Amino acid sequence: MLAKIAVSAAVFAIDKPYDYRIPDGMPVQPGMRVTVPFGRGDRITEGVVLTLEDAEPGPGVKSIQRCLDPEPVLTEPMLRLAAFVRQRYYCTFFEAIRVMLPAGLWFRSRDTYVVAQPLAEDWPSQVARMEGAQTLLRTILELGGRAELSRLERDFDADRLQKLLRYLVGKGLLINQTDLQRKVTDKTELVVQLSVSADQAMAYAAKKKKSAPLQHAVLELLCQVGSAGSKDLCYLTGAGSATLKRLAELGFVELSAQPVLRCPEFAPVAQPPELTLTPDQQSAFDRLLAQLASPEPGTALLYGVTGAGKTSVYLKLIAACLARGRSALILVPEIGLTPQLLQRFAAWFGDKVALLHSGLRVGERYDQWRRIRSGDARVVLGTRSAVFAPLDNPGLIILDEEQEHTYKSENTPRYHAREVAQYRGLQQKALVLLGSATPSVETMYHARCGQYLACTLPERYHGALLPQVTLVDMKQELKAGNGSPISRRLRQEITENLRRGEQTILFLNRRGSSRMTVCVDCGFVPQCPNCSVRLTYHSANGRLMCHYCGHSVPMPAACPACGSGHLKQVGFGTQRLEQELARLFPEAGVLRMDADTVSAANTHERILERFVRERVPILIGTQMVSKGLDFENVTLVGVLDADQSLYIDSYRAPENTFSMLTQVVGRAGRGEKPGRAVVQTMTPQHPVLNLAARQDYDGFFAMELSMRRVQRTPPFGDLILLHFSGPVHEQVLEAARKARRELQPLLEQTFRERELPQLLGPAPAAVAKVSNRYRYRLTLRGKNSKVLRQLLSDYLRRFSRDKGCSGVHMSVDCNPFDC
Repeated sequence: MLAKIAVSAAVFAIDKPYDYRIPDGMPVQPGMRVTVPFGRGDRITEGVVLTLEDAEPGPGVKSIQRCLDPEPVLTEPMLRLAAFVRQRYYCTFFEAIRVMLPAGLWFRSRDTYVVAQPLAEDWPSQVARMEGAQTLLRTILELGGRAELSRLERDFDADRLQKLLRYLVGKGLLINQTDLQRKVTDKTELVVQLSVSADQAMAYAAKKKKSAPLQHAVLELLCQVGSAGSKDLCYLTGAGSATLKRLAELGFVELSAQPVLRCPEFAPVAQPPELTLTPDQQSAFDRLLAQLASPEPGTALLYGVTGAGKTSVYLKLIAACLARGRSALILVPEIGLTPQLLQRFAAWFGDKVALLHSGLRVGERYDQWRRIRSGDARVVLGTRSAVFAPLDNPGLIILDEEQEHTYKSENTPRYHAREVAQYRGLQQKALVLLGSATPSVETMYHARCGQYLACTLPERYHGALLPQVTLVDMKQELKAGNGSPISRRLRQEITENLRRGEQTILFLNRRGSSRMTVCVDCGFVPQCPNCSVRLTYHSANGRLMCHYCGHSVPMPAACPACGSGHLKQVGFGTQRLEQELARLFPEAGVLRMDADTVSAANTHERILERFVRERVPILIGTQMVSKGLDFENVTLVGVLDADQSLYIDSYRAPENTFSMLTQVVGRAGRGEKPGRAVVQTMTPQHPVLNLAARQDYDGFFAMELSMRRVQRTPPFGDLILLHFSGPVHEQVLEAARKARRELQPLLEQTFRERELPQLLGPAPAAVAKVSNRYRYRLTLRGKNSKVLRQLLSDYLRRFSRDKGCSGVHMSVDCNPFDC
């Protein structure tokens, strides 16, 4: 038998399924992880079995070393999904598989180097040609003839050490032993149960009531319950581990380790109220239910204004899906949205709900994955990566706020959760439901062309009114002498809310204290030494910080360039806004929710819980507070610096701004009280801002679609970015130019009878240097067809083998959100 295996050590240039012989008696199945020798040095590496073939291994075919899993961790549909991800997103098989499994399931390698025995007396002369080899071998001998790689890295340069080790292994003087260890092991609990009949146990216990009262107490309790965890047993009886061991030695009890699931802490679940749908909701539900039951459910769009009650429709559909014996997956764009949704879903579906997101501890995430894999959890709620949840029979996949950029991964593989969900829906006959008050232009275009089923909720739940929106011209505020980030109108509205005991959400999509620090005398602006960006001042710790690489330095007392003490903060972020509110409203409580406050696990839950429970008057936040949150006492929303996202270098800037404003304004007036919103801007006449203020999605869609048609951007074409990065500026730029020279004739030859994609660049990336790596890119305008993906994959392999481009990394990304 032969196994086709995806090997972790295979880079993109040589990635393919590799043939390995299956040793007799080894229970290998597709979806299992194994260790295999790979490369010229037969380095032991991890792999995943893709398929099995009943074929005679050819000469030189290596054998699998051992199995790492007792049963497959990936099913056949998930392996097909990995093949789809590999083909579409320019990554290796193993990279595609790795993103599908929780971090706790992976192994870390531990390399140990052992001196081959016996060494010849003249061994120093055998390695004299390689400087440092004698020193390294003597070091290992002094450590007892074996040393772990991590120990050797303390005394030797990492790059030089690898060369020396390869040299000594090649000479036969060292042997490399690789051991793989699980990053997270299954949590277990010691369980105690009777190994004799209750009558026998009680007869012995009666004899020991006075001489061994703890043994008597343990056996008496076990006779009532049969078995119990050792911790609970010891707590209830006062016994210790020595008592349990003694009873086990006497043969009265058995001690066994049983797995225990680590579950994240959920808020107490209240009984769900009766769910009554409005006529619009019922109409949408009936249409979606019919689609769910069809042989080819496809994709549907649930488009409704903010507060229209899309979640109620989701709940009804999930219940119908479960009643059909299938499972459901719900994706949200932000971790901050999970607490409220989790409470509602848990109230309806109880312990059938599992949670998957990056805020969970590694062990918790692994155990949630196990619950889903075993079928104990049939409703999964999570962020982007939860699209790979190992549901056995998904019938419904929901993407709430489907337009959000967080559904697109910025790391390899650069997948979009919507595309992955649609592939899973197609393969497993599941309905993919995209929900939003501001659908992406591509999604609405497909819906209006009839490719997606379109359902609309045109009014808020129970006829609640949309917030009244006021645009405030901040130029006039400056002319009136108001240099505060809070306009006079917004200050007045906050004061009114405080008087009435109602709550306010203020949205500012910039964390930190200011946009930049500048010297008034010489104009010096502190820059990050590793990235081509300005440092941002954080008043909470008094430091200047880079939001790309994390570099930080104390705020200088004087200008480093001229020595002047006149350093000024320009612009404002959430920290400075918090300080300004404390000055203007000293009696009002303020909570801040941004990347600086949401760091530890579940902190976002605690912030939102405090906001609701304590009725804290004001919540400041970045995009975490702009969508999905539902607070009935929030009647005012303030948007500060609405222009921030409108003038960035991206064709998506108008769409992102319209969506963000519509969503955040929609947080107000979701209960019985009417809502208001104040949007502060330097350009109150801008059509995008005015359309967002009126919540006029149809008007925005018509305007934006005509512009996309001219630009040949999605949905009328695709933008494929070829990224080049490296530590030497000239080398990166030359590599990008060379790729341009080589790709242009390939495109002309391949697309002679098709529409030729347009190749643009090279040009610097929006941030030209990050973490001391310079970045350039080429842009392809065309259709992301299979032919074009194959051409780019072949060129990517060719580029990675080109020694002239050594040190430059190339990657490909289709329709990223920063282009």
